[in-house]
Amino acid sequence: MGSLCINEVLRDDELRSILSRLEDDKDKERFGLVCKRWLHLQSTERKKLSVRAGPHMLRKIAARFSRLVELDLSQSVSRSFYPGVTDSDLAVIADGFKSLKLLNLQNCKAVAEGCQDLRSLHLAGCKSVTDGTLQALSKNCRNLEELGLLGCTSISDSGVIDLVNGCQNIKFLDLNKCSNIGDNGISSVSKSCSSSLKTLKLLDCYKVGDKSILSLAKFCMNLETLIIGGCRDISDESIKHLAASCKSSLKNLRMDWCLNISDSSLSCILSQCRNLEALDIGCCEEVTDAAFQDLGEVELSLKVLKVNCPKVTVVGIGNVLEKCASLEYIDVRSCPHVTQASCEEAGLQFPQCCKVNFAGCLFEPDVLL
Repeated sequence: MGSLCINEVLRDDELRSILSRLEDDKDKERFGLVCKRWLHLQSTERKKLSVRAGPHMLRKIAARFSRLVELDLSQSVSRSFYPGVTDSDLAVIADGFKSLKLLNLQNCKAVAEGCQDLRSLHLAGCKSVTDGTLQALSKNCRNLEELGLLGCTSISDSGVIDLVNGCQNIKFLDLNKCSNIGDNGISSVSKSCSSSLKTLKLLDCYKVGDKSILSLAKFCMNLETLIIGGCRDISDESIKHLAASCKSSLKNLRMDWCLNISDSSLSCILSQCRNLEALDIGCCEEVTDAAFQDLGEVELSLKVLKVNCPKVTVVGIGNVLEKCASLEYIDVRSCPHVTQASCEEAGLQFPQCCKVNFAGCLFEPDVLL
C-alpha cells in the first residue's frame, strides 16, 4: 500500500484544531509554511495583526485575514509617516474587515491630517487623546459635526478651547466623564458653536458650574439635549435662565445628582420647556411635590421621567400624571414615599402604555445616557 499525504487524510476542521493548540506565535507561522492550503488556514484563523499599509495592501490583507478581530495601525511618535491613515484606508477597513472589533490608530495622522473632511469621530475611552489631538482636529477637520470624547480624561479646557476655534459647526459633543473640563472650556463651546450645537453631554464633569449653563443659555438657543448629571455646583439661577432661553428647543435634560437644584428651577423647566420629552432629576434632594404644582393648563410632552427624589410623594406623581398623557416610562424606585401600594391606594392612573419602575427591574430608555 502506497504512503498517504497528510493533506489527503486530514480535513480543514482537523487542521484548524491542530493550529488552535499551538501556543507559540512562531509555531503558528511555521504551520503556514507547510503548503498553500495550510497557509490559507493559518491566515483565516488569525485574530490579531499589526501593520502599516495603504488601501491597496489593506484590501489584500482583508482578503487573506478574513476573521481578523484586532487591527493595529498605530505609529510611534518619532516615526509617524505622512499621510498616515486616510479616508480611503478607513473605507477599506470598514468594508473588508467584517469581524473587526478593535482598531488602534494611536499616533496616526489619520484623524486630523489624513481625513480632512471628517464629520463624525468617536474616541470614547481613548486615554491617549490629549489637548494636542484636539488642536490637530481644529486645524485640519473644520467640518467636524460630531465628536465623542467620553472618558478622555487627559483633555482639558485648553484643548476644548483650541478645538472650537477651528471646529465651529459641532452639533454633538460628548464630554461625559472628562473630569478636567470646566467652565472656561464649555463657555468657549457655547460661543463658538452657538448656532450649531444641539447635544452636549457633561456627565460627572464636576468642574462645570453655573457659568457654563449661563453661557449656554445666552448663546445656544437651539440646544436639544443637555446632560449635566453629577455637576453638583449647578444651581437654580442658571437652570432658570436655561429654561427661558431654550424653552422651544430643549427635548432631553439629565440633571441627576445636581444637589443644588430645587423646586423653583424645576418648575420653570416643566412650565416653560413645552417640548421636553425626557427628564432625569434623580437624587436632587431638595425637590419636593411643590415642583409639580401650578404647571398651567398646557399638556406636557414628557415621555420619560426619572424622579427618584426622596421628598417626592404620590401627590407630586399625581400632579405629573394629570399633565403627562404621553408618558411612556417613569422611574420612582428611589422615592421612599412612592410605592406600588401607595399609588394604588391613592388611586393614581398611569397611562396605559407607561412602564413604571418601582424596583429597578425594568430596562431604562437610553435617551438620557
